Amino acid sequence: MKKILVVLMAMLTMAVMLTGCGGDSKKAAYPADGDISVIIPKAPGGGTDISARGLIQFMEKELKGSKFVPVNKPDGGGVTGMVELANAKPDGHTLGMVTVELAMFPHQGKCKNTYKDYAAICAPIAAPAALIVPKDAPYNSVDEFVAFAKANPGKVKMGNSGIGAIWHIAALSFEEEFGVQFKHVPYPKGSAESAAALAGKHIDATLADPSVFKSQVDAGNLKILAVMADTRSVIYPDVPTFKELGHNMTVRAWAALVAPKDTPKEKLEALRAAAKKVCESKEFKDYFMKQGIDPTCIIGADADKMMAEDHAMYEKFLKKAK
Repeated sequence: MKKILVVLMAMLTMAVMLTGCGGDSKKAAYPADGDISVIIPKAPGGGTDISARGLIQFMEKELKGSKFVPVNKPDGGGVTGMVELANAKPDGHTLGMVTVELAMFPHQGKCKNTYKDYAAICAPIAAPAALIVPKDAPYNSVDEFVAFAKANPGKVKMGNSGIGAIWHIAALSFEEEFGVQFKHVPYPKGSAESAAALAGKHIDATLADPSVFKSQVDAGNLKILAVMADTRSVIYPDVPTFKELGHNMTVRAWAALVAPKDTPKEKLEALRAAAKKVCESKEFKDYFMKQGIDPTCIIGADADKMMAEDHAMYEKFLKKAK
């Protein structure tokens, strides 16, 4: 009898354990099966941070049960965060933003990672270089500006964000396309510094992200002659693109949400579908335009293509910037 009781107790214990392991323990499907960390390789409050947080905020609503957790890692000019992301476990639970600097750093010896180490989900921002000049400058079009530059070789002061930085590359591409020569004036503290210099007429022009200059443009102190983009700006619809003027020039400061390269296809597809729906929504576009940022919708393979193209372009121009 005692042996029978022991056996019965063992069977009862096993039944309780099996019951505990069933039913309630059923694992949720991705992406509701755990937090999704999003590494942002820039400090809080900047364009990349605002773009990332806005995007994942809307994606979280679209992907039921998901929870996105932003983590800022700006050390090393963004290198630290992008390297950590490339080395993360490719399970869909670690994503991150990579910026246009990813196309530049490998050619500058700052990191070994390239676009090949990631799988793009979407690029919600791709701010084009805009040719911006003082309102009362003696040129009102790209052609007039080029004519002035040719008549004054090496004298037109072109502000940029530092030698070898993106807006310096934009100016170098302009010089090559139009056969002109500028006097390059670096403002390594960023576009805000060059905006003040331009408004104060310490420089003659700049090629930079127009969102930084929006208040000065709106106040009538500055004017935009053209943008280096495939399509016109939503914020400045009357400003032509270089492309429609006959110059196939695209220089853009992008930020893309990506995953480590070996992330499962089905998880990438779920994230891309949600991102596409979000990026095409009016609510999302309004969010970006309130920040003075032109919203974009570059999804998956198209974002991968953009990063590959820019990697090749910067390899070419950074050799000239040395």
